[in-house]
Amino acid sequence: MIITYFGKQFFKIQKGEMVLAFNPVSKSSKIGVSAHFGADIGLVTTNHPDYNGLEQLEHGERVPFSISGPGDYEVKEIFIKGVISNSLLEGKKYINTIYSLSLDNINIVFLGALSDVEISKEAHEAINSPDILFIPVGGKDLLDAKTAAKLALSFEPKLIIPMDYDSTSLKAFLKEAGEEKAEVVDKLTLKLKDLENKEGEVVVLSALG
Repeated sequence: MIITYFGKQFFKIQKGEMVLAFNPVSKSSKIGVSAHFGADIGLVTTNHPDYNGLEQLEHGERVPFSISGPGDYEVKEIFIKGVISNSLLEGKKYINTIYSLSLDNINIVFLGALSDVEISKEAHEAINSPDILFIPVGGKDLLDAKTAAKLALSFEPKLIIPMDYDSTSLKAFLKEAGEEKAEVVDKLTLKLKDLENKEGEVVVLSALG
């Protein structure tokens, strides 16, 4: 699979012809991240312009199957579970959905715009030692670097991908996670065997957006 990052929490994951996208940035967002491509599945964790731009995932006849809340889904033989958690953005409460899924036998967990480390038992069970964990680290309304590092390592993932960061929060997160020499890449190409023997390793994706 190939993972590409456009900024904020906007990721594209491609496996062969299959394209998934997480938290596309809407045209009405003020953060200036812009990417437009066709996707088969679009996942939105939080109904906020920084994360809900599903219109950015339509291209030609390719219109994504949209998932934007808790529940169990099966799309193109991919099982996706969404469990509810909390988000607080600009002083307003939002529902945030944590997604877990398996693609190419790699278990992926995407925490979304998570503000609160107190997550439900159901969320803990859904997360369950993932191969890859996407976690916000930028603070402000979301998890800060220290909290994010502690939470990420508690889930015992093989690979941690930070998101929603600036240079200061990223540096702080890498220090807290003991990964100050983490690899920085433009895109990440992975197979299941690449994850063998990894424990809590951080890979930083440069934003293309």
